[in-house]
Amino acid sequence: MFAIIEDGSRQYRVEEGAELDVDYRADSEVGQSLSFDRILLANGGASSVIGRPAIEGATVEAEVIDPEHKGKKLEVQKVRRRKNSRTHTGHRQKYTTVRITAINVPGLEVAEKKTEA
Repeated sequence: MFAIIEDGSRQYRVEEGAELDVDYRADSEVGQSLSFDRILLANGGASSVIGRPAIEGATVEAEVIDPEHKGKKLEVQKVRRRKNSRTHTGHRQKYTTVRITAINVPGLEVAEKKTEA
């Protein structure tokens, strides 16, 4: 079972138990519960539900693992040739790491998982 959620201006494909880096939330703490209500698509294996634009009443529950960490550094250099003019700036985006705990979609048929013997 998976779902496609929208957070901010980005879309993520999530499954239960998956870890995800979302935009930084200043008021989050470790163990805090978050809820995403903008579900664009959900697939349970037996059927799919597509939102127009979002699925009504669907939520994805998540738990905060790391409230703040920084992404990789992006460096920007601007050089104007023959003018001896150079600028250098850098940026590191902050993220919050969450673990998906539940996907709740009304009316979605979920196929049974096969268990290996």
